[in-house]
Formats: sequence, C-alpha cells, structure tokens
Amino acid sequence: MSDKEFQQALKEARRQWEEDVLEPLLDRFGLRKESFDLSDGEEVEPLYGPDHRQGADYLEEVGFPGQYPFTRGVQPTMYRGKLWTMRQYAGFGTAKQSNERYHYLLEQGTSGLSVAFDLPTQMGFDSDSRRVRGEVGKVGVAIDSIADMEILLDELPLDKISTSMTINSTAAILLALYVAVADARGISRDKLRGTIQNDVLKEYIARGTYIYPPRPSMRIITDIFGYCQKEVPRWNTVSISGYHIREAGSTAVQEVGFTLANGIAYVEQAIEAGLDVDDFAGRLSFFFNVHNNFFEEIAKFRAARRLWAKIMKERFGAKKERSMRLRFHSQTAGSTLTAQQPQVNVVRVAMQAMASVLGGTQSLHTNSWDEALSLPSEESARMALRTQQVIAHETGVADLVDPLAGSYAVETLTDEIEERAAEYIARIDDMGGAVSAIEAGFQQSEIQEAAYQAQLAQERGEAVIVGVNRFETDEDPPVDLHKVDDQVEAEQVERLRDFKASRSADDVAQARKALAEAARGGDNLMPRIVDAVKRKVTLGEISDTLREEFGEYIENVVL
Repeated sequence: MSDKEFQQALKEARRQWEEDVLEPLLDRFGLRKESFDLSDGEEVEPLYGPDHRQGADYLEEVGFPGQYPFTRGVQPTMYRGKLWTMRQYAGFGTAKQSNERYHYLLEQGTSGLSVAFDLPTQMGFDSDSRRVRGEVGKVGVAIDSIADMEILLDELPLDKISTSMTINSTAAILLALYVAVADARGISRDKLRGTIQNDVLKEYIARGTYIYPPRPSMRIITDIFGYCQKEVPRWNTVSISGYHIREAGSTAVQEVGFTLANGIAYVEQAIEAGLDVDDFAGRLSFFFNVHNNFFEEIAKFRAARRLWAKIMKERFGAKKERSMRLRFHSQTAGSTLTAQQPQVNVVRVAMQAMASVLGGTQSLHTNSWDEALSLPSEESARMALRTQQVIAHETGVADLVDPLAGSYAVETLTDEIEERAAEYIARIDDMGGAVSAIEAGFQQSEIQEAAYQAQLAQERGEAVIVGVNRFETDEDPPVDLHKVDDQVEAEQVERLRDFKASRSADDVAQARKALAEAARGGDNLMPRIVDAVKRKVTLGEISDTLREEFGEYIENVVL
C-alpha cells in the first residue's frame, strides 16, 4: 500500500470510528468537561494518530539521540551512560548555616550544589545597607565578601563537584568570589565546574532582581563569556532561564519562545563583542520549569532542543555540534505548590520530575513539599531528593533513551510547540530583538495576560487545583516549619563591619578606581572584579561602583 493509499484508508477508518463508536457514546454520556486545553488555551485533540504526522520526516525532525537536531536528547546514551545531576537548591541565613546544609545534602546523595542567595546579595546590597533591613538571609544565603564565600565553600571539594549559583545582576561578583576562593586553595581554574544563571534579560521580563539598564548588563554578560573562555573553560557562563518566566504566569509556548529569544540576544551580543560562536556557544545552558501538564512539558523540552539547534546552525552558522546542543537544568514548579493540603505537593513534584526526566533534562531540582509555607526543612529536602532517586533507580525510565519518541501525541505536541514558539521569536525579531521588546514591555504584557487567564480558569473551576478549588478539607497547616532566626541579620551585619574594619582602605579605593575606569572604557570587567574581591572590596561596593558608571534601571510598567 502506498503512503497516499494508507492515508486515505486511515482517513476513512477514522471517520467510521467516529460515526460508529465515538459519537454514539458521546450522545449517551458526553464528556466530563467541554474542552481539554494546553497552557496557552490550544485544544488537545481526543486522539492522535499517523494522520497527524503526514509529511513528517523522521530523520530531519526526530532523528537519533546525540545527533542534530537533538530532539531525542543531547547524548546518544542519555541516562544509560550517566544519570542527570541531582541538585537541591539550598541557601539560607549565614554562610555557615548554608555550608552545613550543603554537606548534609552531599551525604544524602546529591551530585551537585545549587546555591540560593538572599535578596540583598541578588540586588547588589551589602547586609548593612539600610535598604535591606529585614531581608538578610531570608530567601537565601547572605554573601557580602570573600570571607563569606570562604565559609560557604568550607571543605567542599570544588575540583570534584559542580556548583550552580542562581544569581543574575551580581553574577560576575559571585563568580569572582568563587574563583578567588579556589585560587586561595590552589585549585586550578580549569578544574572548576558549575553554572551562574547570569540571565539578566529574564529579570526585566519576569523576576525583577535587576540593577543596571539592559545594555550595560549585556556588556557585563559578554565580559563573563570572554573571561571564562580563557580562564574558567569548564564553567557554564549563562543559564538562560525560562523557569522564572513560567513562574510569572507564562504558557509553555511563551516559556520556550521568550527564553530562546533571550538566548539569541546573548549570542548576538557576544558575536558583536568579537567572540566566535563556536568558541562560547558550547558553554551556554538553559533552565526550564516543569509544570503539571505531563505531555505538554515533555514535548516542550523536545521542541526547545530542536528549535535551538536550528537557530544555532541556520541563523548563526555554528559548525560544532556542541554549539547546537541545548543542555538544560530543570526545576519543578514552585508556583504549583499549594499551602492547602501541602503534603499533596509530594505527588505534584514526583509527576513533574518524571516529566523532566522523560523530556531529557541534564540536571534537576525537586522542590520540597513545604515550600509554599517556608524554606524547606532537612526532612522535606531529603524527601525531594529521594523522589529523584526513586525515579532514577526504581522505575526503569532511565534505562531507555527518549522512550516516548514516536508517540503520535508527543510528536504532534512537539511540532506544535516548536511552531508557536518560533512565531513568538519572529515577532520579537520584528521589534528589533529581545532587548528592544523588553524595553517596549512586550514579553511582560504577554505574560500578564496569560497569568490573568490562568487565574480566571482557576476561579471558574475550569482548572482544577486539588485542595484549593476542589477536594478541600478543613485542616490546620503544619507547625513544624523551617524558619530563619531574626538574629541572623544582626550577626551578619556585625561580621561585615568587622571585615570592613580589618582591611586596607587604600587597597579598596585602588580596586574600585580600576573597576570604574574599566567600566568607562572597553576593558573586560572580570579581571578587575576578581582583583577587587581579593582586595576585600564587598559585593555592595562593587555594585555601587558600577551603579555610578552605568546607572540604575527604572522599570517600564505595563498595565
């Protein structure tokens, strides 16, 4: 039977099935709801089959794992060769407290560290600033100086583990502190492995921990690219993040489209700065959310890989396959965790983690069930880690490479997400690129509308949230929650004042002057920042020096 004859026979068979089997059943019983939709409102069809894949070229669009266009994964063996890195995002209070949690997590089987910083550190303020009172050490660890970083990394084997640091506007400073500690320990820089998030564009879009305007921020990022290429070659210089875009309320399609558009902007900026695409693109990485719609999330990851591979090859002329591979870290969705019946979050996290693994993640953080109420306790963090370990060692899903490939539903959803994400990228291109679109408020407006529609769906009961708008119970919230002692701030401020009193004022002044001169000129900022932290200049002082040169960003509020 020819393909044309098969498609015709299939079309007739589907028609007969609908008339003889489906429609009589629908007439008697109907459906449990009017429509079944993806996160962007596109309707999910009731049944996918070969007719949805007409004209698809398997080798061109799906192919084999570890081979362009990487739809099926970035490695030929995937988890049969090596499991994904199991990270648990952690950081709170003082550097000493966080260091103790990292040692605990390594003892429990994590294979990489993931550092959370408090808001003052993220925003470029020292802990003694009046502007950050009440925030020190609350949502992450407070890092003001090289002394704090030395304590944070105490007795951690920096040449044997990889460290992910969720930091953006001050990413250059935190990387400099990490390098400075390694230098002091005699650890070769080429042995350091890890990632700085360093994705400031998504801060303007979705999260808000920006300091400088977009264009000088982009200059800092490309300086990091150039510095790491020469000095810290195994370091991932940016983790282009869709996670926070999704947490702000975007759809899965918007998460892919806006994230890859930001990636395009970083690549363009680096090329304009004189870097060759194949010299830096292999160290780019991505960070995605894992939401509740199981098959949509799996398809999202596959679509993102394929679309990025095409962008790098066709748009930027990358020659090395390494430059075309979209490697990504994933984290289960914090915005889906509920304060009501919070133990149910264990189930949500497990399903999201499974989707991430089936989607081909390289690294995964699983949220703790109590994070809608507090920072995670040691017990809840251990349960989150055990969730990954059960998936890895007990379910068998890690024994197969891209086991859902060929599923009519998954392949069709992959095609559709890729197509709609590419449309968003084209719209952003027409506006002049991601930075211009951000300045016009485009991405922000699109996310706000998507979040509004999702909230309406919940309020109308169209989107069921177990324990929130259906299956509610009257129960008291857990009382044994992790809390950061308010005394932490006073202790951190006192330690910082002692640190400042112990240093050379001339050294600090000279380092800040050299940094300011580099900012006014065209020299790479990273060597100046590394020198500054070694001379005991604090994170807040470095940030203030750059504020004086670059100014501060004022948000374009979109209503």
